[in-house]
Amino acid sequence: MLLILAKRLVWAVPSAILMTALLFFSVGGLLGSPAGLMLGQDATAESIAELNARLGFDRPLVMQYLEWMGKALWGDLGRSYSTHQTVGQIVLSSLPVTLELGILSIVFAGVVAIVVNSLTFGRRLIRPVATAFAMVGITLPNFALGLSLVFIFSVELGWFPSIGWAPWSEGLFTHLRHILLPLLTLSAYYYGSFTLIYRAEYDAVSERQFVMVAKAKGLGETAISFRHVLPNAILPVITYLGLSLGQLMGGAVVTESLFSIPGIGRLLVNSILSRDYPVMLAIGMITITAVVMMNAFADALYAAANPQIRLE
Repeated sequence: MLLILAKRLVWAVPSAILMTALLFFSVGGLLGSPAGLMLGQDATAESIAELNARLGFDRPLVMQYLEWMGKALWGDLGRSYSTHQTVGQIVLSSLPVTLELGILSIVFAGVVAIVVNSLTFGRRLIRPVATAFAMVGITLPNFALGLSLVFIFSVELGWFPSIGWAPWSEGLFTHLRHILLPLLTLSAYYYGSFTLIYRAEYDAVSERQFVMVAKAKGLGETAISFRHVLPNAILPVITYLGLSLGQLMGGAVVTESLFSIPGIGRLLVNSILSRDYPVMLAIGMITITAVVMMNAFADALYAAANPQIRLE
């Protein structure tokens, strides 16, 4: 597994560099002069030219990208135009929140979808209910689902706070009360996708010959489901997981903005509104790196779950 992971990471480096270049040129080429956007419509041409020269925006985009990438590789992501703090400090203060919310959402959605669809008892009742929730998760946008959960559980019942974030230092119960609604909102789409993908593969694997042999040997349905069918049916879910990290960032933007959570998603929205280019580029670079790394890890995990891939 480690050898496969190393190979995937070697191939991932050029992809990451190419995507960061496209990100930089898109921001610089499509949005125009950052100085003009920062100073506003009433700025004079002289003030715009002076700020461009001071920040280095008057140089060719290629030179700007090479300088930015060279500094970024050494951990220097520049300073925020809004707060004048280092971008690293700003991003690192928000990153743990998004990581916790994102990882818990994917793990929660994956575990629930796989376990529920692997159960062998009460399948006639459980599967329709699981399918109904999956359809809701896929079709209902994050903001609509989040608003519905807030209205029901915060406004009407008063069980959970509607906005805000509580760190672990305020206690486990307080932290869980603040994270539960955002967790359900962000994980709903993944639960629906995992359910449909896993169930289709589960039903196909259940018809294979080795499953019939296991039944003929007298193994129980639960043992067959979790020991034989699940490890083979989970492979498409792993593949989808590696490809869906970009969607997770989009969902985090909506969820964190809706619940006023101080994470990367909300930080990205604020940086776009304030034209804070260094923060925008840093978040884009981190997202690209995370997607590439996740795809490489998914390939290695796929190989670990499927011995045929290791032999190839």
